[in-house]
Amino acid sequence: MVIATHVVGWPGGGFAGVDVFFVVSGFLITGLLLREVAETGRVSLREFFGRRIRRLMPAAVLVLLAVCVAAFFLFNRARADATWADAVAAALFVSNWRFAAEGTDYFSEAAVSPLQHFWSLSVEEQFSLVWPVLVVVAVLLAPRDGRRGRAGRAAVGAVALLVGAASWGWAVAQTAAEPTVAYFSTTTRAWELAVGALLAVAAPALARIPAAVGGLLQWAGLAGVVWSCLVIDPSSAFPAPWAVLPVAATALVVAGGVGGDPRHRHLFPLTNPVSVWLGDVSYALYLWHFPVLVFAGVLLPAGDGTTAIVLVATAVLAVSTYYGVEQPLHRSPLLLRRAARPALAAAPQTEDEPASVLEPASAPPRDPAPAPPREPASARHGVVTTRPAGWVPGQRYYPGRQPRPDRAPAAPPPAAQHAPPRGAQHAPQPAPVVVAAPVQAPLRRLPLRPAEPAGAPPSPWAQWRARYGAQMGMSAAALGIGAIVVVLMLQTAFGSPVIGPLVPPVADPVAAPAEDPTAALQAELAEAVSAEAWPDLRPSLDEVMAASSSVNPARDCFAPDVPVDSGRCTWGDADAARHMYLVGDSTAMSYAPAFKKLAEDSGGTWRITTVGLYGCRFTDVLVQNPDPAVMAACPQRKLYVRALMAAEPADLVVVSNAYTLGRTVEGRDLSAADLLAATHAEVSAYGAAGVVYLAPPPPGGDLARCFSPVTAPAQCLTAVDQTWRDMHAAAEATAAATQADAIGSLEFSCWQDACPAFAGDLPIRYDATHLTVPYAEHITGFLSWSMSARGLL
Repeated sequence: MVIATHVVGWPGGGFAGVDVFFVVSGFLITGLLLREVAETGRVSLREFFGRRIRRLMPAAVLVLLAVCVAAFFLFNRARADATWADAVAAALFVSNWRFAAEGTDYFSEAAVSPLQHFWSLSVEEQFSLVWPVLVVVAVLLAPRDGRRGRAGRAAVGAVALLVGAASWGWAVAQTAAEPTVAYFSTTTRAWELAVGALLAVAAPALARIPAAVGGLLQWAGLAGVVWSCLVIDPSSAFPAPWAVLPVAATALVVAGGVGGDPRHRHLFPLTNPVSVWLGDVSYALYLWHFPVLVFAGVLLPAGDGTTAIVLVATAVLAVSTYYGVEQPLHRSPLLLRRAARPALAAAPQTEDEPASVLEPASAPPRDPAPAPPREPASARHGVVTTRPAGWVPGQRYYPGRQPRPDRAPAAPPPAAQHAPPRGAQHAPQPAPVVVAAPVQAPLRRLPLRPAEPAGAPPSPWAQWRARYGAQMGMSAAALGIGAIVVVLMLQTAFGSPVIGPLVPPVADPVAAPAEDPTAALQAELAEAVSAEAWPDLRPSLDEVMAASSSVNPARDCFAPDVPVDSGRCTWGDADAARHMYLVGDSTAMSYAPAFKKLAEDSGGTWRITTVGLYGCRFTDVLVQNPDPAVMAACPQRKLYVRALMAAEPADLVVVSNAYTLGRTVEGRDLSAADLLAATHAEVSAYGAAGVVYLAPPPPGGDLARCFSPVTAPAQCLTAVDQTWRDMHAAAEATAAATQADAIGSLEFSCWQDACPAFAGDLPIRYDATHLTVPYAEHITGFLSWSMSARGLL
């Protein structure tokens, strides 16, 4: 579900697959804990966490390392640094909180982290860290003589119900108030895992559901999961209340499946061999699909061909990871108690194997007799096995076909001698089938080491190497060959990646021009539009992206949380006879270095105050902004500017607001004409002798996505969009009707409607919108010439 939505773009609600995952995860984790309590009366946190580490960490660490290396070569420095920080957060299981703190929009089409999908794994692992402790506390609070039975389950169920109810209430409140944070938050997702936990607690009762009724519940739940993919979309309130649909549907599938046929052959969409195999490799598929998709967006053009490449590359990486890393290390003696290691090779792994577990992990053991020390794990854990005599670890069984004779051992292992379930001695047993798992090596005895006595079994690590050595070698070879092919393809397509030198910004002194500088600016832009490789920019794009607005001298004059000091926001000779104001949102702030330089180069003629608020349109209506701090500060900042000009009158006001449409706080849409009329109403209250509407540059390329050492500058080219044209046309019309002036920005930002990321040896923007400080200073001559030509200077 998730991969289809991310890679193919359909269905729109496939991201709800994560909610399915949470329910199943809560069910399995709680079931394992309850089974251990039923057998031993306690929970070994050491063994539990050891299983989690072996199960999840090997593949995750491999993906994290691969992504960090790829980011170094394929991303710009700012994005690579962010990716490395994301990797650290993912390794510490706090990805979701990092993305929530950064205000990441999960559904944004902007540059995203190749590790953004790790947020769901962080939620699950935070649950896995806390939930076993709560289970231990709940069991300890239960009566001593009932801890292994109903009393222990009831106590765990009560805790799960309490956690789920609190989490659901918080999810409803936070989804309405802070939907971005709510999407990633563990506290708003815990109720989904708690639903799975409650299903595990109720497993004994659910096991009594008649098989026919359970089958109907499963089919209804499966239909609900499919339906949730189709009716949920990114605009749905998530996780509350819309996550109820996939969660409830998954609960029906699980509840209906606790009793009845352990193989669930009636539910063939999920239990056929292809689906079972996809389930086995699903974790690796999930880990790899998003990094492959994001890196492909840097290297390849969008289209069906790229989609096919992403799917194939994801499959190859996932299968190699599953057989070469995930499966072998999951079943290794790593972090196992020494006493449990001798049975390793003979015992099937019942945890985390949906294809092989024939009874819900949370069901009570059917054989209450204590297990002998060397009995297989399936018998130890009370799981009834229907595998036939001759089963070999690594083989999979399906009903209806006979075992392959070449893989059946001569003598049955101890698992085959385990007693069948009560009541099954005289029942006909289905003929199981042996299907060899891919690249599985049969068990063989290694030569004994000198220290081992004759006849002693091989050590657990020797058995593990015998079973998985060849498999891991073949998977590593496949990954190595694939990596070499990718490098050769990139080398052929892009040549050797070269990162430009990182040098400090160089001041570009600009004197008042003696002639119109437009032609020179257009020549620089034309050369940039046709460039086939990134030039040596000074400062580099990496530097300006990392610095953002922090180097802008007027930054504090536009910040919502910094009191404005008009003295520190005024440039030029304090005794200058004429006073100019530059006001507006962050686009005005990005022009501030140009006006600072204009004031300092005016020979004492002008002093210029640059003041405003980023995110705040200087209009007489309040335009919506997603930042609550901006919405709170915007009206006060406008009043402050009015008072400032009342105390020190303005000879000229230059106003620059974003050329994007907006909406009032009451929800009324504002057209381009509405916004310019509202801007005129605001600035007309200033009583200035002259007014200039200064257009922001048209939106440029998203540098975080388009700029990379292995991409060409053409990938950052953008066209002038229609909204910008409509806004500038409205500005010119308003200026003409009010005896004001309008100055455009195409002369210094675009050439023949193509807008590059640099001009000459200067980067134009540090993001998709705002001018860099060096380039703003570079266009001072154009602004001076334009205002002089209109008689304003």
